[in-house]
Amino acid sequence: MQQKQQRKSSERVASIETEYVRSLQKKAYRKNARKIRLYRRLTIFAIVAAIILGGLTNMFFNQKQELAAKELQKAEMLSQLEDVQEEQDMLKRQLVKLNDDDYIAKLARKEYFLSEKSEIIFAIPENKKKTEKKAKGKE
Repeated sequence: MQQKQQRKSSERVASIETEYVRSLQKKAYRKNARKIRLYRRLTIFAIVAAIILGGLTNMFFNQKQELAAKELQKAEMLSQLEDVQEEQDMLKRQLVKLNDDDYIAKLARKEYFLSEKSEIIFAIPENKKKTEKKAKGKE
């Protein structure tokens, strides 16, 4: 109750309009204005920082996904490279064998049933078990 009376009495009291009071009011107004400008600048700075941080975060995750895709592609390419190198090694070995006349003669006898002048070729049928084993071995 006393507070209400003090408020009413303070409202009834006129302020003193002296030079000193006006200078204090101006200082208080400037201080309040500076504080408002500071809060505005800090708010703008925080918004700009949040936008930049969001952009950098987005860029980071995009690059992370792209890196994962490139790593997967690299792994696939390395496996293909290994397959091609194995095939190349096999072809080099076969090329070395094909430069050998004895190997070519043996291959011609086996695959094309070619013979020399004094040879006779007999075709012997293989057992069913041997052919089944070869078929299973190839699978």
